[in-house]
Amino acid sequence: MQTTTQAAEADTHTTPLAEASQPGRLQSLDVFRGLTVMAMILVNNPGDWGHIYAPLEHAHWHGCTPTDLIFPFFLFIVGVSITYALDGARQQPATHNRTLLRVLKRAAILFGLGLFSALFPKFDFSTVRIPGVLARIAVVFLVCGILFLKTNRRQQLGLLAFILIFYNVLLQLVPVPGYGPANLEAGTNLGAWLDRTVLGEAHLWKQSRTWDPEGLLSTLPALGTGLLGLLAGQWLRRREVEPATRVAWLFVAGGGCVLLGMVWNGWFPINKALWTSSYVLYTGGLALATLAGLYWLVDVQQYRRWTLPALVYGVNAITVFFLSGLIPRLLNMVKVTGANGQETGLRTWLYDTLFVPYFSPLNASLAGALVCVFIWFVVLWLMYRRNIIIKV
Repeated sequence: MQTTTQAAEADTHTTPLAEASQPGRLQSLDVFRGLTVMAMILVNNPGDWGHIYAPLEHAHWHGCTPTDLIFPFFLFIVGVSITYALDGARQQPATHNRTLLRVLKRAAILFGLGLFSALFPKFDFSTVRIPGVLARIAVVFLVCGILFLKTNRRQQLGLLAFILIFYNVLLQLVPVPGYGPANLEAGTNLGAWLDRTVLGEAHLWKQSRTWDPEGLLSTLPALGTGLLGLLAGQWLRRREVEPATRVAWLFVAGGGCVLLGMVWNGWFPINKALWTSSYVLYTGGLALATLAGLYWLVDVQQYRRWTLPALVYGVNAITVFFLSGLIPRLLNMVKVTGANGQETGLRTWLYDTLFVPYFSPLNASLAGALVCVFIWFVVLWLMYRRNIIIKV
């Protein structure tokens, strides 16, 4: 990781970071990233996993809740970010090899952070989960970075269409060895079989050990989500097109993707765990529309007073995501004696003491998650005030 420290801005409510004001940078993208990570922290840190409001849970299998939008939004943002980070290098083919090494290095760091998070605190390599959120982000960043440097928009669009159709054919037509006909069930679909065959059950999602929601095969359509971001970013960078026209066509493309995803849902259901082609289009369309709205408000109309919380999260997104997964485990390693005389982890004790007695079970769980979001906001705001940005 790399840390940069600059002079603090005089007015953080109205003035973006110096980096955000540079030509070609989208402050709306930082806002979008920040809102997405705030939502990710909220749903990943309930006070009690047994009591969660339905919109803050993933769909049981087929279907899509607001929580199911978070990860594809983040991968879409990765794609958009690549167009802004690598466009200068793309125009200079002589520097491509050096740029590819940088892309590979960043992807390796992201994958390593994900592996470290899975290992912590026991560091048991025999049962460590290899797939995961950071691992998938690493793969999507690596492949989309290469594609951005080496292909044009038409080729990227064609590859996106091929991936979505090919993945549909794989999951619905190719028989599953040892199970028979193709199917879309949790433990018996082609992707689950591939995960067990290549990685082994010990290295999959611990809640099942028979399949993984970030498995190998479903990473293929996840690349499609990143490609949608690449295409959106390149469209926004077309300075010869008026901002209003860019926004309008982003909304049109978003609406078209949502509609196509809903139609495709009829025979290839929207499903996050499988990352189905309909899911790519449906969530990608919503991401396109969200980016269009934020771009119009933040970058075109300059309505920025409300953006501080999102910016605070957005400029240090990977930092807060990584640390927010480790610190609850660290807290529960500290043992305290509860009112019942039994020893419990510090995080659990704090939740049982500060929230459970004063709220209903659902509201106590939600309050715990909201306080977690607020605590991280304070930490990140202090970093923001000092312009401390930890980059991978």
